[in-house]
Amino acid sequence: MTVARTPPAKATEGRVLNFFSHGMLVLWAFMVVMPLLWAVMTSFKTDRDIFSSPWALPDRLHFENWSRAWTSANMSDYFLNTVIVVGFSLLGTMLLGSMAAYVLARFDFPGNRFIYFLFIGGMSFPIILALVPLFYVMQNLSLLNTLPGLILVYIAYSLPFTVFFMTAFFRTLPSSVAEAAFVDGASHTRTFFQVMLPMAKPGLISVGIFNFLGQWNQYMLPTVLNTEPDRKVLTQGLVQLAVSQGYKGDWSGLFAGLVMAMLPVLAAYIVFQRQVVQGLTAGALK
Repeated sequence: MTVARTPPAKATEGRVLNFFSHGMLVLWAFMVVMPLLWAVMTSFKTDRDIFSSPWALPDRLHFENWSRAWTSANMSDYFLNTVIVVGFSLLGTMLLGSMAAYVLARFDFPGNRFIYFLFIGGMSFPIILALVPLFYVMQNLSLLNTLPGLILVYIAYSLPFTVFFMTAFFRTLPSSVAEAAFVDGASHTRTFFQVMLPMAKPGLISVGIFNFLGQWNQYMLPTVLNTEPDRKVLTQGLVQLAVSQGYKGDWSGLFAGLVMAMLPVLAAYIVFQRQVVQGLTAGALK
């Protein structure tokens, strides 16, 4: 006579937990992806179709919505200004942040920990409290309403997180490689740029993606420090487009401009998602 075996309680709990976690992931993915797909779909519709059948597919792809937003709404100028500001600020942030992080992680000197905690304190300081003094500082330096001034502010805004992230990453790298470079006669500058920086590539890509997202979507700083119409960035242009197109009833052009602003961010994350995960887990794996 055979007796049926009941499955262990732990195995049953594991299956239930696995089902629940996968269900939550599917629900979360649906909540994130569906608004994006709906915005892209709406950008190719006419204004009448947006209100009459908001969930239906467009009868055809109305690319004139994109061209109208690109030219008539000056999205091309806003896009170019954003590319210039984010490109130079990201380059400056990564260069200065990685150099400062390398020194703080690899060299012991008086005030090392104090400087490191100053950067940590910069992460916890609300940027809204610095807007008024920052405005007058930029005005006294004749950098107000200029793209170079906005680039410098973006660099200062992103440095604390970059130094914090890269300092922890440089500490995980083996010091024997740098010591071997010194034995071969390499200077500190050459060791940093030709040995240590390539080894820190996963961390650089990870923090670079985060800085790119933060700087591309920044709205508060350019709104206060950059009010010239011909120097506005993409976030300011989207707000202006929402106000102007809202009164005109050009909702299709508004959605086209919104998708234009989203595409670079989505493309950057899709291309570098593997490197982002590698950079975030490198310290734990080592």
